[in-house]
Amino acid sequence: MNQASLKPWQQKLHEIIYEADTPAGKWFDIVLLLFIVASVLFVMLESVKGLPEPWYDFFNTAEWVITLLFTLEYVLRLVAIKKPKHYIFSFYGLVDLVAIFPLYLTLVISGTGALATLRALRLLRVFRILKITRYIKEGHRLKEALRLSKPKILVFLFAVLIISMIAGTLMYLIEGDESGFTSIPRGIYWCIVTLTTVGFGDITPVTPLGQFIASIIMIMGYGIIAVPTGIVGVAYAKTAIEEPSMNTQACPNCSADGHKDSAVYCWQCGDRLHTESSESMSP
Repeated sequence: MNQASLKPWQQKLHEIIYEADTPAGKWFDIVLLLFIVASVLFVMLESVKGLPEPWYDFFNTAEWVITLLFTLEYVLRLVAIKKPKHYIFSFYGLVDLVAIFPLYLTLVISGTGALATLRALRLLRVFRILKITRYIKEGHRLKEALRLSKPKILVFLFAVLIISMIAGTLMYLIEGDESGFTSIPRGIYWCIVTLTTVGFGDITPVTPLGQFIASIIMIMGYGIIAVPTGIVGVAYAKTAIEEPSMNTQACPNCSADGHKDSAVYCWQCGDRLHTESSESMSP
């Protein structure tokens, strides 16, 4: 399947909705951001008690209008792409669906309208919309660093879990019910809270031995916090090789973005991109 499978009006629609490199596309996305901010603001204000009653009516009406606009935009995104399922199951596709789902859910389950604040996730588009290529590149570097760090972090978390189980069991045996350590899971909970330096204070050791163990766990907590930071930091440094600049070009076939400026074909599906370079290669 090639670019010709999209009709001219679909290509134009794709450029406006999916891309921020064109003036029309950039304005579309900026207006979209304003609607997202307004929607989240209305949901938050609606939860404030004591406002004049007409304000609540306005907030509710505005949320429905914006939700209907988001629904229309979602449908247009499906129309402007060759394979809609790639967009539906993509990260941004799921975020867009979550943005319109909560208000419709209120028709069945009352009180779920507040979940509309989840549409704030759509603000993640701001980096692509404003074509801040530096942040796009840094985002890819961070994603790669997390991917490289995944095995080490999983091993580290497994070790922390074992420490928490052992320490939690010891505190259960040492402190007992009188200090609030009513079970081993309760002791593990206390250990995790202490290791992460959260320290709710709902459970505290009272015996000298328990306090000594708690002190050791507190000191260990500082080191445990630093370890994953160091792991990700080293992996991030390894990705510091200069990368070609990227643009906001979205593939008309699978909606994948993050393409290099010189890209002619989509890095994900191999379909030809709608760029000047690809057009110049056409017969």
